[in-house]
Amino acid sequence: MALALCVESPSSKSESFCEFDVQRVTWRGDPSFFAYLSLMDLFNPNPHANLLPQDGEVIYYGPIIPVNRATAYFEDLFQNLPWKADEAILHGKHYVTDRKVVLMGDRPFVYRYSGVTKTALPWAEPVLELKQLAEKTTGHTYNSCLANLYHNGSESMAWHSDGERNLQKDGAIASVSLGAERKFSFKHKDTQAKVDVLLQHGSILVMKGTCQTHWLHRLPPTKKVQRPRISLTFRTIVE
Repeated sequence: MALALCVESPSSKSESFCEFDVQRVTWRGDPSFFAYLSLMDLFNPNPHANLLPQDGEVIYYGPIIPVNRATAYFEDLFQNLPWKADEAILHGKHYVTDRKVVLMGDRPFVYRYSGVTKTALPWAEPVLELKQLAEKTTGHTYNSCLANLYHNGSESMAWHSDGERNLQKDGAIASVSLGAERKFSFKHKDTQAKVDVLLQHGSILVMKGTCQTHWLHRLPPTKKVQRPRISLTFRTIVE
């Protein structure tokens, strides 16, 4: 497995950069993580290693869906899912986003986040197929999916953790990415260390363990991306 790494001191203004084959990961923080990555590469040929240095797990499997198939899924979901603008109530104010969402699940689960309540719709067949692929890839099962449609790079997601009470505690959350490539960022709640990964078309990423307890994540805005992206975030809702 090819590995190219350049790690700067946390006090440096330069950005750490590491690349695993087709996957791009950026690390900002304790440079000792360089040693962790180097040993991982030398003694563990599995490229699907934990991207976080501590307090949780993030595994990036890369683009495992063939491009033509991933594009077909994207076009189907873009055209046929019942997308609706997302909403949030923050500090007593009601916000409606350009980003659109759909919640699906095994049952009509009630899921509450950002001060609003959503009820899960029945599975769309393509999403159910991708759920099964995510389960096979990550080794975890899921009973629901929050699908997000970002029309371009101006639509983003702020720093947050998926720690809602009706989500399985320390449960795995798998994200299937379709469409435009976007950077996905993690920030440790205490150390402020950061890890970025480029989510590619047809790729799968999973967050698990204590990741939601100790790390925030976001999809930052960018002027470089003009194409849409769909993310399917599979999770487990508990009642």
